[in-house]
Amino acid sequence: MSDLGADRADFCYRHPDRQSFVLCQRCGRTICGECQTPGAVGVICPECMREQRASAPKTKPAVLTRMRSATGRGAPVVTYSIIGVTVLVYVLQLIPGLGVTTALLFSPLYVSDFAVLGLGDLSFQPWRLITAVFVHSTGLIFHVLLNMYTLWIFGQLLEGLLGRGRFLALYLIAGLGGAVGVVWLSAPNASVVGASGAIFGLMGAFLVIQRRLGGNTTQLFVLLAINLVIGFVPGWNIAWQAHLGGLVVGALVGLIYVETRKRHQTGLQIALLIGLTLVLIVASLRYLYFPLAG
Repeated sequence: MSDLGADRADFCYRHPDRQSFVLCQRCGRTICGECQTPGAVGVICPECMREQRASAPKTKPAVLTRMRSATGRGAPVVTYSIIGVTVLVYVLQLIPGLGVTTALLFSPLYVSDFAVLGLGDLSFQPWRLITAVFVHSTGLIFHVLLNMYTLWIFGQLLEGLLGRGRFLALYLIAGLGGAVGVVWLSAPNASVVGASGAIFGLMGAFLVIQRRLGGNTTQLFVLLAINLVIGFVPGWNIAWQAHLGGLVVGALVGLIYVETRKRHQTGLQIALLIGLTLVLIVASLRYLYFPLAG
């Protein structure tokens, strides 16, 4: 007589008509070739494979893992992000027909009373006060490279010193200050692009912070002097007005940070930054309030 129970054990538990002598390494059930999944040792049946996948730890994309790791280590994420956005915008500027430069550049005309100036075909576009920081001259790649290199140097220093939120606020407010400098020191129809105002703002803030905390500022003074002088070289078409505006405003922001650096002064610090920003916005509307001043 034959043992029917033993005979049945030699057939796949999922396909009873298929004979097999291979067992699942986890549960010991007989499985045919179609039901076998190679494991570290031996093979695994479909049910055990589902259980294994369900209990396995969830993995995240390597990019996200590295970004979170960098954030945890205190890497200058904001600095790298600004550089990345600026480079991306520059690449888009090079594509014919997109008109990125024209759409983002700044001119006092975009925050003026067009009816008085006879510019009814333009529209009020105050966001250009900030967007111009992210576009650069496509005729001179040195423009964007120098700005991004300087941002990389001072960004790492200041972001680590101030923290990400304060550093981003400094960069944007200084950029706004550069645009205001153009409004008050340039012709109404001047057009500017570039992060130079914001970059000078970083240097101005760093200078003030270093001085107030007793650091050595001699080399920074020399660097600032050289860059300011370059802005006045005839034929270079550099908006020294934005440099000066960004420098002054950046220094003011740096002073606010130094004088309100204690924990209990956080509210005062935020209030002063908001107040400075509002003053700059009002100042940028020079030709709206005094349309004949230019």
